[in-house]
Amino acid sequence: MKQYYTTDAWSIIEEGFNPDMALSSESIFSLGNGRMGQRANFEEGYSGKTLLGNYVAGIYYPDKTRVGWWKNGYPEYFAKVLNAANWIGISPIVNDAPLDLAEAKVSDFRRELNMKEGTLHRSFIAEMKDGTKLRVDAKRFLSMTDDESAVIRYSVKSLNYTGDIKFRVSIDGDIINQDSNYDEKFWDEVAKEVGNDEAYLTLKTKKLDFQVCTAQKVAVTKNGSKHAFDSDKTEREKYVEHHLTVPMSQDDEVVIYKFVANISSENHPKDGLMKRAAEVLQHSVSKGFETMLEEQRKAWAKRWEMNDIEIKGDVAAQQGIRFNIFQLNQTYTGEDARLNIGPKGFTGEKYGGSTYWDTEAYCLPFYMLTAGKEVARNLLLYRYRHLPKAIENAEKLGFKDGAALYPMVTMNGEECHNEWEITFEEIHRNGAIAYAVYNYINHTGDEAYLKEGGLEVLLGISRFWSQRVHWSEEKKAFVMLGVTGPNEYENNVNNNWYTNYIAKWTLRYTLECLEKVKGDASFWNAFTAKTRFGGADETKRWEAIVADLHEPRMKDSKVYLQQDGFLDKDLRSAADLDPAERPINQHWSWDRILRSVFIKQADVLQGMYFFEDHFDEETLRDNFDFYEPKTVHESSLSPCVHSVLAAKLGKDEKALEMYLRTARLDLDDYNNEADEGLHITSMAGSWIALVEGFGGKRVVDGVLSLDPMLPKGWESYRFNMVYRGVVISVEVTRDEVKTASRSEGELELIIYGKPYTLGAMKTISVSR
Repeated sequence: MKQYYTTDAWSIIEEGFNPDMALSSESIFSLGNGRMGQRANFEEGYSGKTLLGNYVAGIYYPDKTRVGWWKNGYPEYFAKVLNAANWIGISPIVNDAPLDLAEAKVSDFRRELNMKEGTLHRSFIAEMKDGTKLRVDAKRFLSMTDDESAVIRYSVKSLNYTGDIKFRVSIDGDIINQDSNYDEKFWDEVAKEVGNDEAYLTLKTKKLDFQVCTAQKVAVTKNGSKHAFDSDKTEREKYVEHHLTVPMSQDDEVVIYKFVANISSENHPKDGLMKRAAEVLQHSVSKGFETMLEEQRKAWAKRWEMNDIEIKGDVAAQQGIRFNIFQLNQTYTGEDARLNIGPKGFTGEKYGGSTYWDTEAYCLPFYMLTAGKEVARNLLLYRYRHLPKAIENAEKLGFKDGAALYPMVTMNGEECHNEWEITFEEIHRNGAIAYAVYNYINHTGDEAYLKEGGLEVLLGISRFWSQRVHWSEEKKAFVMLGVTGPNEYENNVNNNWYTNYIAKWTLRYTLECLEKVKGDASFWNAFTAKTRFGGADETKRWEAIVADLHEPRMKDSKVYLQQDGFLDKDLRSAADLDPAERPINQHWSWDRILRSVFIKQADVLQGMYFFEDHFDEETLRDNFDFYEPKTVHESSLSPCVHSVLAAKLGKDEKALEMYLRTARLDLDDYNNEADEGLHITSMAGSWIALVEGFGGKRVVDGVLSLDPMLPKGWESYRFNMVYRGVVISVEVTRDEVKTASRSEGELELIIYGKPYTLGAMKTISVSR
């Protein structure tokens, strides 16, 4: 863990230039607007360690799978989140030497990610090798108002130099992907055009023919006045540049304004990309930097009005949760149902793909209760539209008759993950998607979604579970062999309890949903014809599985075993590990990890979290006390689940420990991997930890229930949510819980086990 950044309620601040933290800081200070994103690379370039990253939503590359031993069923490709043209380039050049922070003497370095307004601000003094001293001040943002636009204000002040300073303002499409399987570059040039102050570069992917036009328009001021210029132009393969020369004396200040457009063929006709880019540039220039900045502040203020969480008494906890909420909003806005939430968002390339089970298990609650029903519906519809591909995925593995296996990793619904123990075995992802349908309906009351896609998804998944299990004569029960549960430190196990339990639950829930809709003859006839549903002949097996699916359990105990044979392990505690060997995934062989008892993330406890109301408190406590000490929390998805359960069980210190770990996972780099990009999907887990953990938010028979606790050292906290169309604010202090309605409509709710009616625009205060 590194406590490197200055603690501040609304900003992430880096004081001083530290090359050893450069890669991590590039991730931490990343920007995005849902349509595109950019790692916090330096405008002037940097010859030190860096990972250039500019990403355009929906654009990917099907990189041919590379494995040592091909197995039937492997996907043909691994979808790469595609690094696109580097559009931030602004390089000052003095006496033919470009400014390079890896070579210059850097002082007064300060970088601030202002989360309230969505801007990145950087300033420093650089002394170059010839003694020239420059003060640089750079501010940039990706517009939340015009999501194809970005803008940079780059100021250079001469502290001791008189003479010409040149500025190289560029777009570089000759870039690489960090995780290319074959060290291949993924882009070809389509067209380019360079004028005096505008430049356009259109690239296409070598496969699938995605096209992106990246464009820039440059304006210059000197000492506050507009500065006219004639630029030299440089064009080479996949590269365009304006070369400006400005005479300067000591204390002169030159400001380069760089307006940028990123236009994708996902959203516009390919033959009109350059024209659209010109329109976007002109729109931005007509507004100007300050107007765009004011619009940016207002756009973020509107988002914060709903989804901010305010914590008093613990600035580190406050900074952590706001950072996570900020990154979630930069990654996904919910405005385009074709998009989803990648585990690294726009901050890095690791993992590939745009969609994992993380979306349904962790992200849906955040968007559903802060952005509203329609955004959550878009996330579900994304999966419904991929149902045909999920059926194809299952067919490739030998399943039939409409069985659906959703991919572990995907861009278009097709499985594109090429690790054997994940692709073939981590099938619990199917259960999370089924659970998301239930979770959405349970929170929104939108039963109509069953007829609009939800039931088809449940049917496909249930058909998969029905075919994936078989009857064991030895156990006199149905069993599920050869799986990997959420704990990826166990592969190819038999009867993973979580997978078995969520499979059984899915079958039961699908049966319930079928009963709900079968009375609508018109729908039912169309549904059964489309899906070839076999009615009782098909569901008879489901009912048998629900009745007799094996659940491994410790003898004479309420503890469910993670899988068959778990007790054969050396039952040690994570506290017994040498701190120098943690994280174990960076110090141990995979063989040693697989044989150990140590758990990467919640597995049995993941099921206890989803289905808490299925178990009495003693069962929850016994399982928590057995598994949490063996958990090393080396998955970003782990701490939030443990925080919720710890709060439920009155383990206040553990709940706070796990909350801080999930809220500050990347800021403090708990797992030594922030340099690869941020853990976007687990950031939703920090919201879950606070709202469901400390806030005790549950839904009981369709009624919102709150059972808040106040962590030690906190003075208060406040969060907002929308529940069945009613926006409420919940504030928890030492003395009381205030629940205020911020919209029309009456809401029934439960606070500390007692029923209340919250009237429109009214407040209920309950003593703690």
